[in-house]
Amino acid sequence: MARRTGRRPGNPATREAILEAARAVFGQRGYDGSTIRAIASAADVDPALVHHYFGSKEQLFLAAMQAPADPRKLLPMVLTGDRAGLGERLVRTFLSVWDSPAGTAGIALLRSAVSNEWTARLLREFLTVHVLRRIFDHLDVDPVEVPLRGSLVASQLIGLAVMRHVVRLEPIASADPDALVTPIAPTIQRYLTGPLSELPG
Repeated sequence: MARRTGRRPGNPATREAILEAARAVFGQRGYDGSTIRAIASAADVDPALVHHYFGSKEQLFLAAMQAPADPRKLLPMVLTGDRAGLGERLVRTFLSVWDSPAGTAGIALLRSAVSNEWTARLLREFLTVHVLRRIFDHLDVDPVEVPLRGSLVASQLIGLAVMRHVVRLEPIASADPDALVTPIAPTIQRYLTGPLSELPG
């Protein structure tokens, strides 16, 4: 059978070309508006090759933005347990990732997002689609309230990461995780499930 022309063959350069195309497409269209076919077209490869290298759209997104962790593996631990402990489990899990060697990629992402709108868009998509959407899908809260609740949770967690690992503000920077979970978890819990009348709005 004659080899198909007009497409990149499978080689190491192809994987990076797909990642570059994915960053551009995800950044422009958002996660929900992007398709494997559109990314393959931008990278000038067959869609089957994208699936070969990355499997699913979600796996491609996580690879493209160099996410510090896979929410699909971590969130079940956060969501398992009583509703009242959700905030504590979320903060504890968040710190366990960002304080680990894997958190280095997240810190680089944060630094880039401050000055690069494309990276900021990818970070927003990661938080809203892959983390917060999954959490709120498990909570009985008014869908109208989800955007505000989610953005408040994100502001607290990302603010914590910035102060601890980028600005390195003491004593937050060197504090034991337990010393941070205790005061922060109730605020996260309130943002997740508390009455909105108690939240800024």
